[in-house]
Amino acid sequence: MLRPLDTLPKAHLHLHFTGSMRHSTLIELAREQHLHLPDALEQDWPPRLRATDERGWFRFQRLYDIARSVLTRPEHVYRLLRETAEDEAAAGSRWLEIQVDPSGYAQRFGGLTATLELVLDAVGAASKHAGVGIALVVAANRTRHPLDANTLARLAAQFADRGVVGFGLSNDERRAQARDFERAFRIAKRAGLLAVPHGGELLGPRSVAQCVDDLGADRVGHGVRAAEDARLMERLADRQICCEVCPSSNVGLGVAERAADVPVRRLFDAGVPIALGADDPLLFGARLLRQYELAREVYGFRDAEIAELARQSVRASAAPESVRKELLAGIDSWLSAE
Repeated sequence: MLRPLDTLPKAHLHLHFTGSMRHSTLIELAREQHLHLPDALEQDWPPRLRATDERGWFRFQRLYDIARSVLTRPEHVYRLLRETAEDEAAAGSRWLEIQVDPSGYAQRFGGLTATLELVLDAVGAASKHAGVGIALVVAANRTRHPLDANTLARLAAQFADRGVVGFGLSNDERRAQARDFERAFRIAKRAGLLAVPHGGELLGPRSVAQCVDDLGADRVGHGVRAAEDARLMERLADRQICCEVCPSSNVGLGVAERAADVPVRRLFDAGVPIALGADDPLLFGARLLRQYELAREVYGFRDAEIAELARQSVRASAAPESVRKELLAGIDSWLSAE
């Protein structure tokens, strides 16, 4: 008898704010505000994407921007996070680190600081509502000037003891070198924040190495292309630098043709810590639980190995020590249950 995956305690470390929205909420908010959605976000959802070329990535970002446009009032932010917390609880996720770039909402919510304060307040309400620990990662955008990243890093540092636990770097990694953002990550690191840049998704293992060497990455968002370099995997394993692997996203963006092509097993067997993530369920149609189902159904993970995946997600998180101990004990109990 297979153990139910939704009762396995786990941490979710790779989820984007806008991309966490329920599809039904997107439709409802768009209709309420008389906003037109393209077919790819309505009747043809989830969209067929291939972002491995510039045109495909532009289409992905365009759909993302359209989705963001329905969140126009503070109550929309509270609703999104409340529903996201409910979805996390249903998947057995007991700790969530959700990533947001306040720049995307600053104009409508009174500036960068006011936006971050709004999101953090909504995070607190959602956490209490669903019984899921939630923290925030502030993310800079690779396609914008590094000075913008410095500003966001200083903002994140100001809230380091108020719910912000990490600093990230997202968007098209082909558009800028990791080292261009080294100063921003130094600011964040000095404040005690985790460094969690994206890398090794659209570019190869060198992109992962640059995140580690130039930005001092504690975790790497995606990082799957590290599997192409045995020496790099050995470095990640030795230093216990976690890769936030998002199989459904990799397939959805054309990084891998099939789920079976995502090198989850190769990374795991090499000793690289893995935290399975859903990335943007709004655009890829699959949430966290599906990633654990893929581990079992596609990658052949036995329950003991699935439990270890959950442990790795907890160990790589910024959860307080008391929360970690509780989650790790829950994982042991899940595995020992007959």
